[in-house]
Amino acid sequence: MTDAPYGLRTPRGAKVPLLVSIPHTGVAVPDWLRPRLASAHVASLPDTDWHLHELYDFAAEFGATTIYARYSRYVIDLNRPRDQQKLYPGKAETELVPTKTFAGEPIYRSGDEPTAAEIERRTREFWQPYHERLASELDAMRAQFGYALLFDAHSIVGLVPRLHPEPLPDLMLGDVDGSSCAPAISDAVHAVQRASAYRAERNFRFKGGYITRGHGKPGERVHALQLEMSQRVYMRERPPGPIDAALAARLRPVLQQTLATFITAGAAAERAE
Repeated sequence: MTDAPYGLRTPRGAKVPLLVSIPHTGVAVPDWLRPRLASAHVASLPDTDWHLHELYDFAAEFGATTIYARYSRYVIDLNRPRDQQKLYPGKAETELVPTKTFAGEPIYRSGDEPTAAEIERRTREFWQPYHERLASELDAMRAQFGYALLFDAHSIVGLVPRLHPEPLPDLMLGDVDGSSCAPAISDAVHAVQRASAYRAERNFRFKGGYITRGHGKPGERVHALQLEMSQRVYMRERPPGPIDAALAARLRPVLQQTLATFITAGAAAERAE
């Protein structure tokens, strides 16, 4: 591996204690992996959270730090636990190193699936550096400000029958049923989204993956939220195309208000402690 497994955007102007994580926006596939993919469709990386590092490029202007994946989730899923424990027992979900797409297609040619040793190697090379940097950024924020805010950004095709039988809402905020973020903060952010023109739900289907669960610890003054979005709100879903400028222009103010409210509500909640 020659490239860093993640990109980092530092704040412009005054820094705030907000880290935006975008773990599924990467599209790089190592040369040793691409020939093993099962089909041209799989090689097009259909389960990517397309363009989110572009969509959230305003975060630096807010004083936030952004960390984002460079490599595809088919290399390793940064939002799954290292020990491969299920996040949603009884429901379909992808693995730490996925072997099937969201639609249930095999990712690998028969006989080319990763071994346990390969999964461990990928974990060391791709998963661990992302999480070490994420943790160090949060620790630095707590040291400087006394608390930290983590916003985990995602998007998904709006209809994925294997994961949910009906079309998904536009915006899906997750706080792991109230455990990853102080309720006052989550309530304020959710109110912004509910007041928008979008259908907005909380803890609807995607309550928060490993990043939200593993780092969101209100008792230790780290508040984490996950936002899953249906991709139809900012792009043409299939085939993966560029950001739709008109759709993105409509959505960005809601995302900006979401992050601004997360920052102000987080500060208010911490002052009240």
